[in-house]
Formats: sequence, structure tokens, C-alpha cells
Amino acid sequence: VQLQASGGGLVQAGGSLRLSCSASGSNFRRDAVGWFRQALGKEREFVATLNWRGGSTKYVDSVKGRFTISRDNAENTVYLQMNSLIPEDTAVYYCAAGRVPLSTMLPTSEYEYRDWGQGTLVTVSS
Repeated sequence: VQLQASGGGLVQAGGSLRLSCSASGSNFRRDAVGWFRQALGKEREFVATLNWRGGSTKYVDSVKGRFTISRDNAENTVYLQMNSLIPEDTAVYYCAAGRVPLSTMLPTSEYEYRDWGQGTLVTVSS
């Protein structure tokens, strides 16, 4: 699966952005999907994941209540709606497809993901 992330940009604190991740290949519909982020000088961290059915989600505590992950399997696209952004959300955001098709698990480790997009930069100014 090839993934293409987009939607990043510069936004003021308190603002919103919606990231998109477009995938090639119909098998993507059977994969869990995740968003990760990497701030400058820091390790990549898990942000959110959604199972292949789209019914279960998991978020890192720091974004709960502010970010929402969703998917449109008909369009082979995953979204990350980010509201109430804070400067600490500044990072390059990556989307990824899970290793195990049709799994009910919600993977949070980057090692549980098979394919990665190229990343999109989100900058939140104070």
C-alpha cells in the first residue's frame, strides 16, 4: 500500500486542521490505520489509530477530546481532524497502515505498521 499524507500547514493556537491520508490498493480497507507524529529532536510517537471496520479507536492521552480519526473506505482515505491545536502539537505527522489485515487490534507501536506515508508538517503558533 502506498500512502500519501496531506493537509498540514501553519495554524494559530486554538485553530483546527484536517489531515488526509490517501491510499492506493483496495487491500487498505482491511488494515488498521494510524497517525504518528515526530517533533523536531524527538522520537516519533503514536497519536491515533482506527481499526479496519472503523468502529474502534485509540488516542494518546494528550490529544483525547481534541483529535478525531476516521476513515472513508470507499475513498481509501483516512482523516485526522485536529481541533484546539496547541504549540506542542507541532510536528511532522505520518499515516500508516497496520501489518495484520482484518485484525481487531488497535496498534500503537510503529513496529505494528507495515506501510508509511511521507509525512505532512503541522506548525502551531502561539
